[in-house]
Amino acid sequence: MAPFDAILFDLDNTLCTNDQSGETIYAGAFDAAGIDRFGEPSDLWTALDGPPDHDDHEAYLADGFERVAAKHDREGVDVRALARGFVQTVDYSAVSFRPGAEGALAAARDHARVGLVTNGPERRQSVKLDALGIADAFDAVVFAGDMPRRKPHPDPFDRALDALDAEADASLHVGDSLEFDVDGAHRAGLDAAWCPVEAEVADAAGPDAESYAPAYVLRSLSEFSAILDGGP
Repeated sequence: MAPFDAILFDLDNTLCTNDQSGETIYAGAFDAAGIDRFGEPSDLWTALDGPPDHDDHEAYLADGFERVAAKHDREGVDVRALARGFVQTVDYSAVSFRPGAEGALAAARDHARVGLVTNGPERRQSVKLDALGIADAFDAVVFAGDMPRRKPHPDPFDRALDALDAEADASLHVGDSLEFDVDGAHRAGLDAAWCPVEAEVADAAGPDAESYAPAYVLRSLSEFSAILDGGP
């Protein structure tokens, strides 16, 4: 008997990864804006400090570029132009499956109803699903980026479970983020399987992972089917 009635997956860095490098996108932002480059991609990732809390993605990126500009004594630069350049450079179809993702998705579909819960908006995430050929692979899809509240708030999980006619205590969510996927699943009453991008992170599992207490820790999605077979 399958241990779960419903299985939810995150998309970015769980089922798929972006094939464009951060360097390509960062450099493309400056090229598109016609601004001499300053800083490194890592500066921007640090400055962004988590996902956006509003729908204006360009404003979110502009805030990050403004912090990077201040760090490099480039106040007054057109950070909105850099944000637009960043968005123009990103190719949302340039994605590929994480190792084991296709098998994990197939195994899940053999055992339970399957949903997708992603914090991105439909206009971006649907492009990725089409590129991967899995637009029709889910019984329910929730684009939390188009909702008032995103993961880790319970609302996106609740919407997916409602669509799947499943109870939270008989459901599992699979994702790469302790903060957004594991904690979000727990807030909504689901079990969580944590599969970070780097296998070494899962192997180390450290105090942060212990405090979030995922029910399952996976070094690769290739290990996912063991969960459905009753493994640890």
